[in-house]
Amino acid sequence: MVDVRYETAFTLYPYQRSEDQDVDAPVRHPVVIVGGGPVGMAMALDLGQKGVPCVVLDDHDGVGVGSRAICFAKRTLEICDRLGAGDPMVDLGVVWNVGKVFREDRQIYDFNLLPEEGHKRPAFINLQQPYFEKFLVERIRVAQAEGAPIEIRGKNAVLSVESHADHVLLEVGSPDGPYKIESNYLIACDGARSPVRGMLGHDFTGRIFEDNFLICDVKMEAEFPTERWFWFDPPFNPGQSVLLHKQPDDIWRIDFQLGWDIDREAVVQPEYYMPKVQAMLGEGVEFEPEWVSVYTFQCMSMDQYRYGPVFFAGDSAHQVSPFGARGCNGGMQDVDNLAWKLAAVYHGEADARLLDTYNEERKHGADENILNSSRTTDFMTPKTAIAKLFRESVLDLVEHTNAMRPLVNSGRLSLPCVYDGSSLNGPDDNRMPVRTRVGSTLVDAPVNGGWLMDQVGNYFIVLAVNCEIQIEGLQVLRLDADPMVTERYLGDLLQAVYLIRPDQIIAARWEIASAADVISALQVAKGG
Repeated sequence: MVDVRYETAFTLYPYQRSEDQDVDAPVRHPVVIVGGGPVGMAMALDLGQKGVPCVVLDDHDGVGVGSRAICFAKRTLEICDRLGAGDPMVDLGVVWNVGKVFREDRQIYDFNLLPEEGHKRPAFINLQQPYFEKFLVERIRVAQAEGAPIEIRGKNAVLSVESHADHVLLEVGSPDGPYKIESNYLIACDGARSPVRGMLGHDFTGRIFEDNFLICDVKMEAEFPTERWFWFDPPFNPGQSVLLHKQPDDIWRIDFQLGWDIDREAVVQPEYYMPKVQAMLGEGVEFEPEWVSVYTFQCMSMDQYRYGPVFFAGDSAHQVSPFGARGCNGGMQDVDNLAWKLAAVYHGEADARLLDTYNEERKHGADENILNSSRTTDFMTPKTAIAKLFRESVLDLVEHTNAMRPLVNSGRLSLPCVYDGSSLNGPDDNRMPVRTRVGSTLVDAPVNGGWLMDQVGNYFIVLAVNCEIQIEGLQVLRLDADPMVTERYLGDLLQAVYLIRPDQIIAARWEIASAADVISALQVAKGG
């Protein structure tokens, strides 16, 4: 039997006996993914759509209850668009770009995360994680019907893992008993407590922060705008912080900072949290609790994210605080980075050494997220008199000068990592805009009657901006130099050539390039 660890909100992949359970010798699969959360399902969808056969093992048969991750960033939505799953997420999600910061009962400033026009997707949507996972699985079902080689095995729990030089052997538990399978590659997407990581004996190190937060999801009809509101020292939670977000279905997420020394069982009882929520919302405001949870967060990471044929992605590889929405969004960038590299190696288009760059690039991204998350936590929960004096001084000054706003840290919100210094980077021209330098994600723009991000991705492509170029074996997308394209891709130059990776990362750029220049950079971008 398989242990039931949580209640499911949606049953999406009920248990079915596999043919692998009826043979004597373990069946070998190209890729096995452990964990059916958002990272695991997105990984399967990305690989399957690239023609890489993969099996997902999940110890449950659907999505767990509770909103959990709710803030999905623009970059994540662009990745989901590339996978064909973005539209239903944005259609249901609560779109927001604006945030406001309060101190006590007064607003001290606001910010706009997407102040410019010319992007298909907003800075963020709020969408409960069960919906996010459900839309990914629904897209997998469509891909399967179209021939994508993806298999999902619900109520299949990994019992043991043996990693060898060229494959992995897994023992899998099921309602019909254990069986064994092999895989050329194993991707562990099984969460912060990763059983696979533990079975293989790998470390997970970092900081555990001495603080507790209470999540209260409440259903109500409120007149709050669809913005991110954050309070320092509000009258309804004195000495602590509070965060408010709107979700679909008239659900509102409220995060109360509680401090370190609490009774974790008592704070999730209605007699504790109901008066707290009522004090925040005001007398006479009616609401119903939907989900309540208390958590202590940590910023942790493995030393590396690849060990031979085993890769770690999402929370199994790295974990951050929820403030800044860098957890699931960072995990989706892991998917974006690894899937095209595995596909290139599987199809014989790149040498296996390309896979080492997954650790190089995503460890860089995770370290950046952990640094930002740790700084947020240190600002929100100062542990020394000097740290507290600094925070209070910054909050005093920010009401009088905009120059202090960058020092207020209520969560540096998720942005795509820039792979500065990556071994896959080709030539760059620093006369062009910094925001589209080599190693960065493409910046969207309206082009050719649609959106740039919808016309690029899943394979290498060349952008010819205000010029012509032909390269055998590579698709070329020509862009006219309208004011928006010029600002984002040319700067003061009159033309440019960009080489774009399958994950929509800029691999190289030139003012003028020959076909040989582009082919040389392409080889570098494929691992040399």
